[in-house]
Amino acid sequence: MFEIEYELEIEDLIHFNELRLKTDPSIQKELRSKRLLVPAIMLFFGLFYYIAYADTVTTAYITLLALVWGVMSPYYFKMDMRRQLRNSYSKEEQEAILGTHKLVIEPEVLREKSPGGKSATKWSDMLRVDDLPDYVHIFVDIDAAIIIPKKQVTSGDLKKFAKQADSMIERLAD
Repeated sequence: MFEIEYELEIEDLIHFNELRLKTDPSIQKELRSKRLLVPAIMLFFGLFYYIAYADTVTTAYITLLALVWGVMSPYYFKMDMRRQLRNSYSKEEQEAILGTHKLVIEPEVLREKSPGGKSATKWSDMLRVDDLPDYVHIFVDIDAAIIIPKKQVTSGDLKKFAKQADSMIERLAD
């Protein structure tokens, strides 16, 4: 029987959601359009201003502003996304999700003890285990996972635990 104990913090939850959003094609398309459409419109107005009034100084300011927007907007959108993710969880949800978690591998289920209570998930209901450089994600749904930050593991061998969980999912998958 394998078991681990770890601490889950808000930054770990935000990191997982950022990974999900980075792989969502519709959100990425929207971000690219916002990043490129606004500077394109500004450059169009700058060109119009230059042709209509022959004012190179104002055109240069508009062009510079468009370039700054194109370069800086991804950082702004990332900060805004993190703020929205932080605010999307109520205080009660954060208290139930964050804190000390204990996972125990049993023959039929994965038992979890968290600040929100105890639960058991059948291996056949799980999808996969992703072993990332800083995290291990045990996916229980397409967009939901048990997040295990490698640096926050306080007891147990995470590498062996993840390997065993992966083999249990493969063996007991429907």
